[in-house]
Amino acid sequence: MQICEGGRLVRDDFLCDPTGFAQLTPEQRARMRTIGACWNDDIVAHRAEMVALYSPLAAGAPKAAKVVRDIAYGPDARQVLDIFCPDGQEGARPVVVFIHGGAFTRGAKSANGEIYDNVLHWFARLGYVGVNVEYRLAPAVTWPDGAWDVLDALTWVRDSIAAHGGDPARVHVIGHSAGGSHLATAALEPGLGGLPAGVRSLALVSGRLRADRRPDNPNAGNVAAYFGPDESLYAARSPVSRAADCPLPVLVAVAEFENRHLDTYGAEFAHAVARAGRVPVRWVRLAGHNHTSIVAHLNTGEEGFGRALDAFFRLNDSVSVSERKRTGAS
Repeated sequence: MQICEGGRLVRDDFLCDPTGFAQLTPEQRARMRTIGACWNDDIVAHRAEMVALYSPLAAGAPKAAKVVRDIAYGPDARQVLDIFCPDGQEGARPVVVFIHGGAFTRGAKSANGEIYDNVLHWFARLGYVGVNVEYRLAPAVTWPDGAWDVLDALTWVRDSIAAHGGDPARVHVIGHSAGGSHLATAALEPGLGGLPAGVRSLALVSGRLRADRRPDNPNAGNVAAYFGPDESLYAARSPVSRAADCPLPVLVAVAEFENRHLDTYGAEFAHAVARAGRVPVRWVRLAGHNHTSIVAHLNTGEEGFGRALDAFFRLNDSVSVSERKRTGAS
């Protein structure tokens, strides 16, 4: 299906990878389907099961040539990042930065030494320098502090990634779940000053792009912990409210089985970017996947989504946010 709004094409790709789930046993594939049907009944337990399922597959996959751990980009103990370097390439490489999820109140850049690291190992294999970012959590910090951490980490990348073989003028950023919310806020909230020069595209994967405390939202309490108790502020603080101002090409991806409402909010965001007609947008849904497996499966033998991200980044590798502001490029 293709949706055309405001003269700009949104590709509605229901991505059915022919290699999808081939690395899983028949029993594991059946369990994926069972979990998908009841994902929101217990998202914490189901997430843990997905991490346990994909971790051995990620452990056995090829890795980055070199990993440098826990580089500080700020004074807090959680303001650290890891660098994943590719093997045997000369010259400055493009950079992929990953911002993990965790419902604003939990999570880390590496869940267990494999999951989330797998994202950066995948991109290092494709010739990128990977950066895996950790950030401060609610309730110790509240909106928009997560976005400030993203901006501080990206400023570190701009200033320091060249020493690790990365090109600070070719940076692409992925945010998953709460990380997608922080990334979108960093890109869109006027009072934060915007993304550093050199950032060229964004990928919002299963992102919480609208704050809500709806009774059927399984993370309503976590949303309140970060966005605050006053729900009258939620619309203004939600990235979807400013989607029309998106400054860079953006890929918006959701799983077939999402944390409740995140697929709707992702579609709302993608359509708003398309209607504005300022930058390209791609909308992707992953068949059979859930809110956790959408990233946990990367670098485990199923390549469709990883290849789609790579193709999007390489397509948009030539014009940065600062250049778009200066030239009005779209």
